[in-house]
Amino acid sequence: MIDTNEKNQKALFYSTYKLPNRKNLKSSVSLNIFFKQYGLMKHLYLLFLLTTTTLLSQTDQKIYDIVDAVSEARIKADVKTLTEFGTRNTFSDTLSTSRGIGAARRWIKRTFEGISKDCNDCINVFYQKDLVTTQMSKRVPHDAWVVNVVAIQKGTTYPNKYIMMSGDIDSRNSDGSNFTKDAPGANDNASGMAGTIEAARVLSKYQFESSIIYVGLSGEEQGLFGGAGLAKYAKEKGWEIIGVLNNDMIGNITGVDGVIDNRAFRIFSEPVPANETESQRRMRRFYGGEVDGISRQLARYTHKIVRTYMPEMNPMMIYRLDRFGRGGHHRPFNDLGYAGIRIMEAHENYTQQHQDIRIENGIAYGDTFEHVNFGYAKKLTAVNAITMASLALAPPAPETVAIGGIVQASVKLKWSKVPGAKGYKIYWRDTTSPTWDHSRYVEETQFNLEGIVIDNFFFGVAAVGKNGHESVVVFPNKIMR
Repeated sequence: MIDTNEKNQKALFYSTYKLPNRKNLKSSVSLNIFFKQYGLMKHLYLLFLLTTTTLLSQTDQKIYDIVDAVSEARIKADVKTLTEFGTRNTFSDTLSTSRGIGAARRWIKRTFEGISKDCNDCINVFYQKDLVTTQMSKRVPHDAWVVNVVAIQKGTTYPNKYIMMSGDIDSRNSDGSNFTKDAPGANDNASGMAGTIEAARVLSKYQFESSIIYVGLSGEEQGLFGGAGLAKYAKEKGWEIIGVLNNDMIGNITGVDGVIDNRAFRIFSEPVPANETESQRRMRRFYGGEVDGISRQLARYTHKIVRTYMPEMNPMMIYRLDRFGRGGHHRPFNDLGYAGIRIMEAHENYTQQHQDIRIENGIAYGDTFEHVNFGYAKKLTAVNAITMASLALAPPAPETVAIGGIVQASVKLKWSKVPGAKGYKIYWRDTTSPTWDHSRYVEETQFNLEGIVIDNFFFGVAAVGKNGHESVVVFPNKIMR
């Protein structure tokens, strides 16, 4: 948090150095004359301003601790366990204790329950399920229950506001309808599931203002059934979802394109909500916002947190819902109007996903354990953990942000008050910039940015807590005349 309010900073400066406040000086004495009277005081003020700005912009040690607490060894052990169920195809055996998706989801549930026991039952673990039938899709070989494993760590201040991390339980081979042949699914998607479990281990050691959901979703490979079921469940329960972080393949660093990279990863996000109204679409045409939907703001938030706390990583914001013509489990949440992004490796290897285990023309096909880079999976797990922690420690975002300033040399902003917020950050950026590049901290709920022409920038507002953590930026959703 940086307080750029000049009036407040000068008042603090006067108080610190026991100087007369400007309003107590004779009206004929200007601030410049005052500084001349005090010699080097102007230089001292600039030094003071730099020092206080630095102090106010310090990061939170707790977030660094969360990065350090993520364990590569535990992720590796969990991926190994998941691959040893043979296949986790959604339609595979549900009765066996050692093979199939039934055994896998029971193990995941027990693991979440063990984590909850270690934090004095701080996590509520349960199954959420929906029936899918052969009439619903050609990729459904027989009627079956699609069962998700849900683990909820309740927030202390905003228990009905949720940030969610998901991994997929299910796996597949070359034929997604073949539920008997082996499909270890080490990277796709035991890596994402293991990362979600590890995030729960780490974050359960802390308390947060908002709730966090760790979930294993099923039915992804046959039509995103698990995500669709849970999204509908969330809507029926009235959950206020801040955002969904879908982790699908976070363990591969050697791409089919020959690139080896253990620093870069992709953040996919749709530009505007899929369920926007015709009125919102018309408003966007005239006032902007083509790349400023709630999912895109969540992507920017993740990008910023990673740049701050994990500068060695290279987050790549991809301006797409998902990979070209493909899908993931954040999409069903997007469809219902929730913010959701996909976090995944930057370079895929298609010989190691959706493939029968075999050697063909000298190439080893199959999504097997030895291909996963666990150091990289640890890093992307940390990316998720610190994003969720920062959001869960922050106050809610303003519900409404109004903007005005047509044919004026200033921008007017007014937003709804957020209970629990200490202040707010006004953000703006060039219309072609992917990130919020400029900001000003204020403690009121309306402000004029003087000397800034509204036509040349995009604007937004975030709430800031006493701990310095910020909400997601809200793009203006009202116009002031």
